[in-house]
Order: sequence, then structure tokens, then C-alpha cells
Amino acid sequence: MALDDRIVITGIGLTAPNGNNLAEYRQNLLEGKSGVVDYETRYMPPVLAGVCNFDELRYQKRKEVRRGTRAGSVAVYCSHEAIADAGLDWESVDRSRVGVYLGITEHGNVETENEIYEISQFDYDTKVWSHHHNPRTVANNPAGEVTLSLGITGPHLTIGAACAAGNAGFIQAAQMLRLRECDIAVAGGISESIHTFGIFASFQSQGALATHEDPTKACRPFDVDRNGIVVAEGGGICTVERLQDAEARGAKIYGEIVGYAMNSDASDFVLPNSTRQAECIELALGRAGISADDIDIVSSHATATEQGDIEEATALRRAFEGTSAVINNTKSFIGHAMGAAGALELLGNLPAFDDGIAHATINLENQDSRCALPNLVANEPRNLGQVDYILNNSFGMLGINSVLVVKKYQG
Repeated sequence: MALDDRIVITGIGLTAPNGNNLAEYRQNLLEGKSGVVDYETRYMPPVLAGVCNFDELRYQKRKEVRRGTRAGSVAVYCSHEAIADAGLDWESVDRSRVGVYLGITEHGNVETENEIYEISQFDYDTKVWSHHHNPRTVANNPAGEVTLSLGITGPHLTIGAACAAGNAGFIQAAQMLRLRECDIAVAGGISESIHTFGIFASFQSQGALATHEDPTKACRPFDVDRNGIVVAEGGGICTVERLQDAEARGAKIYGEIVGYAMNSDASDFVLPNSTRQAECIELALGRAGISADDIDIVSSHATATEQGDIEEATALRRAFEGTSAVINNTKSFIGHAMGAAGALELLGNLPAFDDGIAHATINLENQDSRCALPNLVANEPRNLGQVDYILNNSFGMLGINSVLVVKKYQG
């Protein structure tokens, strides 16, 4: 056991509402292209959503897609892409030494809603209820579907951490690699949220569901005209390894995970707590052995809800006031991908280690004065010249906070 092992990201697989691989996704972020569209869901007028259009059959047969879940399909697609991108000789990998750690906000809602709707068409005759329901709805399903697809016999966990889950997947991977519970981790976050009408109905009842005549302008973090969340699906999954193993096989290294933290607000079911968020940021910086002055890009969590944006802005001012760190937001392009949010937001920023550019926060036309922030990148990308550290915020309901710090690999 070597708890000081250096941990690196060596492969990336993703599907987002505006891209199905890192190059496409990054290009659309730099060009300001949104992936939010009009969307139909049960029992409600048309809503807005971030919808993914990846090829479900690239790595699964039709029978497997029908038997499994949307979250599982997202996870399988992204995991295969990450392993291929990592350049692993998969046939020679000891798959008992591979761990799968995927964050998710919720799971099972989609399948249960579908089954109840189906039996409602048959006078609620439970004989119609699918015998696949139980394996579809167990909490470990998405990670389990990955192990089935890839023949992985090591440990697998689906980590319920609300909208902090994407970071939580990477944190779990780093910890398990350092504990020598695995030699390769498949880690990140996924979301199938748009396929449950309940999430739209719940946000609507809270007055927190975004509307706009132009879907691409609906998600407006920090803007005074924001009116709520755009729900999105997606996935961001990486292969994560110990540095010495990655270097030994000559792997491409996207970045090194050097700091992380998770904590709890313990103050409200829904409302965030800026003090706890700032403490989480400070704890992650401390574990990375750096100060706020070292951070080049802060990827904000901001969901375009009034109180959420205000609280995070307060936390960011406390942590980064007086520094040169720039702040951006990815949800403005794709909506809130829930369990996948933190992962997709990190991955959208990782190419900055190579090109030195911070992508913008779009739809920021009239910044809320209560969300005044130092160095917020608004509407146009900013060339920083060099990027050495990225800090990624992800916060969720029930007051769960996660922060990840990634460093440029220097060789």
C-alpha cells in the first residue's frame, strides 16, 4: 500500500448534449455551441433538456440495450471509449484488477415510471410488469452493466452523491488505486435524468425549471434573467491509473489528480451553504499542497438557480478573491447533467492544459450583482497562455459538496 501514489487520467470517454467525444465536445465549447433542445416528456407540456445522441449500438447489441437501462448504455459507451482512448491492450489486462466507480444522482426512477405507465395501459395488471425491473433498478446497475460489457471481474460501485457524484467517482478511484484495491479504474459520472418526467415535474413545482423561447439560451448561470435548471443527460468516464504504471506503458496522460475533498453542509435539504462550499475548496487545495494563487481555471458548479448561484459566488469570492484564477461554467452549454455534471465539466476543461484556453460561460448578458466574481469568463473564451491547475466544483442536494484539483502532467 502506497497512499502517496500519484494518480493520473489516461483515457477519456464521454457523451454530452453537444458532443460524443472529447475533440467534438471541446470544439463546441470553444465555439459557444449549446446542446439544449426542446424535449417531450410525459404528463407535461414540452420542456427543455440537454439530450445526447451517441450510438447505443456501437458497443451493445439491441437485446442488451432493451434488457438494460439508459444509464447503463451511457456508461457502457463512455467506458469503452475511455479504455480505447487509453491505448490499453485490453485482451492482456488482468480484469480482476480493474475497478469501476461511477457517480450518479439517482437511479431506478426511469424504469419504475415506465413500468407503472405500462401497467396503467392494462388496468394495472402486474402480470405485465417486466421481470427485468429488479436488475434494472438496483443502485449498482450502471457500473454493473459496464462490468458485464467489458468482462471486468474487479470491484464495481455506483456512487450516489447527488450532483457532486461526478467528482466522487474520480475520488473513489484515486483512493482505491492508492489502497491497491485495483490497478486500473474506470471512473466518472453518468446521468439518465431526462428520461424521468418526475425530475421535470419536481423542479417545476419548486419554480426551478428553466424556460426560454430559444432553448440554447435557457441555461443562464449567474445571469439576472436566469429562471432555473435545464435537465440534461450524459456521461464522462475516464481510465485512471497510478503514474508509474501509466509511464511504464507510455500512456498519454491528460492530467494528474492532486487534490480532492468532500464535505456536508448539514443545514438544509436543498439550499446550499457557501461556508461549507468554501471549506471544501480550501480542504482540496490543502490536500494538493497548493494555494488558491496556483489555480488557473475554476470550473463552477452554478446551476442557474438564484440561491445556488449566489451561494457559490460567495464561496468563490472567499476562496479566490485577489487571485488570477479565472472562473467558467459548462452547464450554460449543456444544462445540468446531474451525476455526470462534475465529470463532463472537468473533461471540458482538461484540454486547456494543451491549448491554454479557458472556455466561456455563455448566455451571460446581464450578470447578477450578487454573483459578482473575479475573472469570470463571459461569452468568449479567454487565452491564458499556460494552464497548470484546474479546480472543479460539484455540489448537490442534501448538502453534499465535492472539489477536485487536477494538475498538468509535466513528465
